[in-house]
Amino acid sequence: MEIAKLGEFGLIDRLTKDIKPQNESTKYGVGDDCAVLSYPNSEVLVTTDMLMEGVHFDLTYIDLEHLGYKSAMVNISDIFAMNGTPRQLTVSLAVSKRFTVEDMEQFYNGLRLACDKWHVDIVGGDTTSSYTGLAISITCIGEAKKEDIVYRNGAKETDLICVSGDLGAAYMGLQLLEREKSVYYSQVDEAKRKGDKKALESLAQFQPDFAGKEYLLQRQLRTEARGDIIEKLRTAGIRPTAMMDISDGLSSELMHICKQSHVGCRIFEKQIPIDYQTAVMAEELNMNVTTCALNGGEDYELLFTIPIGDHEKIQAIDDVRLIGHITKDSLGQVLVTRDDQEFPLKAQGWNPLQ
Repeated sequence: MEIAKLGEFGLIDRLTKDIKPQNESTKYGVGDDCAVLSYPNSEVLVTTDMLMEGVHFDLTYIDLEHLGYKSAMVNISDIFAMNGTPRQLTVSLAVSKRFTVEDMEQFYNGLRLACDKWHVDIVGGDTTSSYTGLAISITCIGEAKKEDIVYRNGAKETDLICVSGDLGAAYMGLQLLEREKSVYYSQVDEAKRKGDKKALESLAQFQPDFAGKEYLLQRQLRTEARGDIIEKLRTAGIRPTAMMDISDGLSSELMHICKQSHVGCRIFEKQIPIDYQTAVMAEELNMNVTTCALNGGEDYELLFTIPIGDHEKIQAIDDVRLIGHITKDSLGQVLVTRDDQEFPLKAQGWNPLQ
C-alpha cells in the first residue's frame, strides 16, 4: 500500500497501535503531542543518531527489518556506554515514494525486536516525505544514578584498557558485501552491453556464496549493544573510569578518551581480540587485519578503562580482553606491535562527514 494513502497519522497508528509501555518511567507514549516521562530519582541520558541512505546504509544488501534492528541498537549502545539503562526511544523517518506501508512495517518489526530485547519503549517520533531516499533519526532516552554515570574523561594513569568482544568483523562484513555488490553490478553492466537477455534474467536470481563468512555478515547487519557486559561489570563490582562504544574504530575512540582525560596510552597488538573469520577475510582481501581492527568501526563493542586494582576481577569476566594501560599524557598514544616495535597510534576511524 502507498504510504500517502494512509497519511501520517494513519501510518503512525498502524505501526504503533499495539505498543505497550514496559517502563514505570513511561507515563504516556505514542498518541499525543509529547511523550510523558518521569525520572524523579536519577539522571536522564539522551542520545541521538541519524542514519542516511547512501551514507550509513545501502539497501542493496540490508533489508528493512535488519536496518530497523540496527538503527535501534546503535542508539541503545550509547546509553550502555554511559553505564546507563535505556528506557525509551523516539523514531523519525523521512521516506521517499518508493517505500510502501509494508516496507515500514518491516522496519518497525526490526525496531521492536531490538527494543524488546532491552525492554525499551517506543514513545513517539515524526514522519515526513523525502526526495532523496530514506533518512532515519532516532533518539534514545535512558537513566542512571549520578554516581554511576561513566564519562570519557575519567581515565587515570595506570588504569587498564579493556574491550569487549572482538574487533574488525563488522568492517570485514562490509567489505565482503561491497565486493559482492561490485561483482554483481559489473556482470549486469556486461550483460547489458552485450544485450544478453538470458544473462540478465539469470542475474535477477543472483545469490552470493557467503558460506564460512556468516559471522562477518551478522556483525555488520545485526548489530548488538553490549548491555550484557554492563551487567557483568556491575555484578563483579567494577565501575569503569572511562567508557565509549566502538562505532568509528578502536583507534579513534581510544584517542577520544585520551584527549578528554588528558592521558596517554599503550596498547598491544597481540592483545587486540580478532575473530578467525575476520583474519581469513582480511588475508583474502590483502588487507592488514590489525589495521581493520583498529580503524574499521561499527563493532559497537565497549572500550573502557578500569583501576589497576580490578585486574583480577576483569580477568574473570568472559568476553572481555585487556589490551593495554593508561600512561602520562606526555608519553602519547602508542601501539606496541607483535615484534615489540612502537608506533604512534593514529585516529583513522570512519569520519561521517567525509
